[in-house]
Amino acid sequence: MYQFSYADIQTDSVADARDRERQLLTRSIELLAKAMESGPKSPDNVEALHFVNRIWTAFLEDLGSDENALPPELRANLISIGLWMLREAEAIRQGRSQNYEGMIEVSQIIRDGIQ
Repeated sequence: MYQFSYADIQTDSVADARDRERQLLTRSIELLAKAMESGPKSPDNVEALHFVNRIWTAFLEDLGSDENALPPELRANLISIGLWMLREAEAIRQGRSQNYEGMIEVSQIIRDGIQ
């Protein structure tokens, strides 16, 4: 009745995963922008930093997996970016930084680069 090749299904799955990654990054950008407006002691800040921490922790776990199909150099670069994002989020949480703009810009670049 329905005939799908494994390659078609795999391509759809990769496309779906990339779409979800773009959506997650878009949401993190929105949350960081709201936190920047609300200030570092706001509930919006807590929500944004928690969200950023969760998605970048998941991204890092995936990037560190042997099953990740990205080229090694790209994986290494994305791991470095992810670690930077986590450090910046922690610095904001501790009141040592207010680099929301940098985190937003990096997130936009990564999001826009996902194909």
